[in-house]
Amino acid sequence: MDRTTKTLLSEAGHTYAEDAGITLKDQPAALFKLLALANLLSTRISADIAVAAARELFEAGGGTARGMANLTWQQRVDALGRGHYVRYDESTATRLGDMAEKVMEEYDGDLRKLPQKAGRDIGTAREMLQEFPGIGPVGAEIFCREAQAVWPWLRPSFDSLALKGADRLGLPTDPKRLAELVAERELARLASALVRVAKDKKLADRLVGA
Repeated sequence: MDRTTKTLLSEAGHTYAEDAGITLKDQPAALFKLLALANLLSTRISADIAVAAARELFEAGGGTARGMANLTWQQRVDALGRGHYVRYDESTATRLGDMAEKVMEEYDGDLRKLPQKAGRDIGTAREMLQEFPGIGPVGAEIFCREAQAVWPWLRPSFDSLALKGADRLGLPTDPKRLAELVAERELARLASALVRVAKDKKLADRLVGA
């Protein structure tokens, strides 16, 4: 591992799931939490606010598909408000409820069924993820970027922001070459770190000069 990559992981190599208090495992609750987080992160709002809102929703009982569906619309709005996710709180509260209902109806509340339904094909998986209310192309990429930590068949998953971050640091922008910089188990951390670099020019400049 070169010095830039090592420093990058040391300074920014924490996933957004970790920030939201999600211990990511191949289990129904953890995967649903990640889907909810991807929903929140894909709106034009800061990642810190999206993460805070996710924590509030999970604390309120929305950490499973059934739990999210059982929250009233107002309870979801209030949780989003406590996380300062206020600009899109009402529409997002609706989408999260609809998303939870779809997970229950089509996956029996268990997103571990998605890999089989998608034939473990990344392109198909992204298309299926976009069938959930509130999950567009960006949200699908975010989910795959983070889920590769527990679903090896998604590796390597670097979305456009991660590749922008790689370019800023002078690292390879070809996903396969980029993936060769770290061990497989570190790919999700690397991708998240690169997204932070893409969003934070000061961080990028500091790492380039490290």
